[in-house]
Amino acid sequence: MGQKAVVSMTPDEFFAWQEQQDELVELVNGLPLQMMSGARRRHDRITMNLRMAVGNRLLGKSCSPSSQDVGIRISDRQIRCPELAIDCGPFIDDDYIASDPRAVFEVLSASTRIFDQTKKLEEYKSVASLRHILLIDADSAEIIAYIRGEDGAWSSSTLAGLDAVVDFADIGFSLPLAEIYRGLTFRPRPILVMPDEL
Repeated sequence: MGQKAVVSMTPDEFFAWQEQQDELVELVNGLPLQMMSGARRRHDRITMNLRMAVGNRLLGKSCSPSSQDVGIRISDRQIRCPELAIDCGPFIDDDYIASDPRAVFEVLSASTRIFDQTKKLEEYKSVASLRHILLIDADSAEIIAYIRGEDGAWSSSTLAGLDAVVDFADIGFSLPLAEIYRGLTFRPRPILVMPDEL
């Protein structure tokens, strides 16, 4: 018995198909790919903290937050769905894609960390409207913040500790790491001991 051929989809075909699905899916190289599910409660807490903190700061502003249900168009064959995005474009009721995404937030997990810090990061950098990409560590109070400068070049900085603050000056707010990690505790990192120190 032959296998059913997998047909490449356009974004419009993909979203029409996704309406009939029960699970979140991304479009990758023109093909639907199921997103990871079953995140740890820690991961979920960070995501919910982000949504509340960013959502509150955007009240009354022209930009708005969006969840994983709204895609970021990477290309005509690639749609990604970050945990949170900030969209500063017009709100279109029936659209599935952020119209003018300025920031994306990805919470790193053990299974996706390497991919998020390499391939997916480069995909996000290719989106002309994006100005901020935040990769958020779930196990320590640490964020890698990528910012696109006026010249179009990306720079990165690591923000560590609950006293650190992420600045979104172009959107009009700042966000303390303490709010992102609210309600969580951190295990001390193991200390490496050299054999001659024993």
